[in-house]
Parts: sequence; C-alpha cells; structure tokens
Amino acid sequence: MRVMAIDYGDARTGIAVSDPLGLLAGETFVIPQWDAQALAETILQEARAREVGTLVLGLPKNMDGTEGPRAEKARAFGAMLAQGGIPLVFWDERRTTVDAHRILHANGKREKKHKATVDAVAAALILEAYLGSGKP
Repeated sequence: MRVMAIDYGDARTGIAVSDPLGLLAGETFVIPQWDAQALAETILQEARAREVGTLVLGLPKNMDGTEGPRAEKARAFGAMLAQGGIPLVFWDERRTTVDAHRILHANGKREKKHKATVDAVAAALILEAYLGSGKP
C-alpha cells in the first residue's frame, strides 16, 4: 500500500509518495497552490491516481511539543483531506524544513534556487519517519 506524505504550506506544498509496498520513499513533487480547498482536491486526485492507502500530513508543532497557529491551520487542512475518504494520519514534522535546508545545502544547492525543492525534501523526511516508525 502506498503512503503519501504532505508538507503543507501557504504557497507550495511538498508531496512524497512511497513505493507500492509502502517501504521506501519514492516520488517527490511540489504542488504550487494558495487555495486550500483546491489544494486538497488536487492532493486527493494525485493520491487516487497513485492508489495511495494512507495520507500522512505534517503537523508543525512547537519545539516544546505544543501546537500553535500553524498546527491549527494544518488540522483544518487535514479536515478537508479527510473528506476524501483516504485514511489520514497527522505526523510531527518538527525540524523537517530545517533538515531539508541542511541536506540541500550539504549537496551544494543554492538557497534561492531550491525553495520548492525544500518542500519536497521535507515531505520525503516526513514520509521516511512515518515508514520507519512501523505504523501501518
């Protein structure tokens, strides 16, 4: 069963999709979309086209584990996704964007040229963490 991880953002949203067995992170891409409802519909279309069985939405928690305005926004977006009928899991995404920047910088990517790539890498990190947790 494929798993799709989502790094939700205001302007761009990173997506990572596992292999068919749900063991490895595979495809990554970015959806540039400002409208949350249109974004949710696009994600659900992409998920259905790839026969995704679980959506994993990054939940941006504060470093102390509490939830702030960004987490509230992610939960509201998750409610839109949940209407599509594909099981949805929230996943703590603390430090994924920071780690994505670090990974890209270590590989020689320039800051201005990889803004969209950061979102896709962050989604891949969320997906890898979820797959590595052993959760179904």
